[in-house]
Amino acid sequence: MNIRTALLQGQQLLEEATVPAPRLTAEVLLTHAIRCDRAWLYAHSDEELRELWWIHYGRYLHQRLEGTPTQYITGRQEFYGRDFRVTPDVLIPRPETEHLIEAALPHASGRILDIGTGSGAIAVTLALEAAVHVIATDISEGALHVATKNADRLGARVSFVACDLGNGLGGGSFDLVVSNPPYVPEGDTIQREVREHEPPIALYSGEDGLDMYRRLIPEAARLLKPGGRVLMELGYKSSEAVRAMLHGWREIELFNDLAGWPRVIGAKLP
Repeated sequence: MNIRTALLQGQQLLEEATVPAPRLTAEVLLTHAIRCDRAWLYAHSDEELRELWWIHYGRYLHQRLEGTPTQYITGRQEFYGRDFRVTPDVLIPRPETEHLIEAALPHASGRILDIGTGSGAIAVTLALEAAVHVIATDISEGALHVATKNADRLGARVSFVACDLGNGLGGGSFDLVVSNPPYVPEGDTIQREVREHEPPIALYSGEDGLDMYRRLIPEAARLLKPGGRVLMELGYKSSEAVRAMLHGWREIELFNDLAGWPRVIGAKLP
């Protein structure tokens, strides 16, 4: 069997299982099995598939057909033009979270805190894009291990703290607090890949999906300096409820995603 045939067979299997983007998924899994890039794959499409490649490719296809996200199979996800390592200990970074980066960059100076850092994608990206030192927290030691590896590999100046939200950090000491908190309501129907494989602690936030915002906003007020700013990613149709929680804050702003939905909310502490 050559590489071209292996790709076609993998694509067919994924199509029959209604896996999204079957062709691209087959390409990603085969390049991971061979340890090559897509350009090499197509330049050598007539090359015979070696036994070891076929063993790895078959295992990866089986994992994907069983519902394991492609990113957990390859251990990689791109975010803001950089390659991040991911494991089931962390939420897979989404392109939508890049809107949080865009909203934060104009304010990325002084002391910056990323609450619930997960893979470290937000903290590392801000540290590199703004050439600043960022502090990042997470309650999960597994997540902090992944985030630390990402920061070290990419050369970002990020210090990590194991704690719940910002517990243990000094009040009134930060200029900017950013967070992509859990915001899925418990009991919501979500994709099988997400429900069965991504960490529940990074997904669910009470019956209405707002519990973490109820804790995060007062904590941000404690941690920020006067005039400091908080920026948070929003769940689906949660903007008005979260805006109401920011009563007393100033310069409340909403930032829409490419589909026109409010994706990020920001506010300034009086």
